[in-house]
Amino acid sequence: MKTYRGGCLCGSIRFEATGDPLKLKPHSCCCKNCQQHTGALTAAWVEFAAQAVHWTGEGREPATYRSSHYSQRAFCSACGSSIGAIDDEPVIALLLGCFDDNNQPEFAPEYTSFEDMKPDWWHPDHR
Repeated sequence: MKTYRGGCLCGSIRFEATGDPLKLKPHSCCCKNCQQHTGALTAAWVEFAAQAVHWTGEGREPATYRSSHYSQRAFCSACGSSIGAIDDEPVIALLLGCFDDNNQPEFAPEYTSFEDMKPDWWHPDHR
């Protein structure tokens, strides 16, 4: 097991998440909910069991918005930073940009959900 730390832009929402690096299910998603939640064309996530995520910051738990019948989007009510998704099944998917050190090999997305919803002109590997 490994512990990962991160938080929002202002630091009010902080977390510690513990998980097996081989079971994080890193992925990206291009669905409209993810696009609107992050303001980006794709979101990159890793998943943790809900009981493995502890909110440690002064702001305690993030604010949430129910975005579907099975999930809530999590964000900081102070600075507005997107944190992730809190699913009903109990899984918390944290956005990779929120981690203090997101340069972890186990964070590399293994697949993309809703790839058909990204704009035809967008090529993230284009330089």
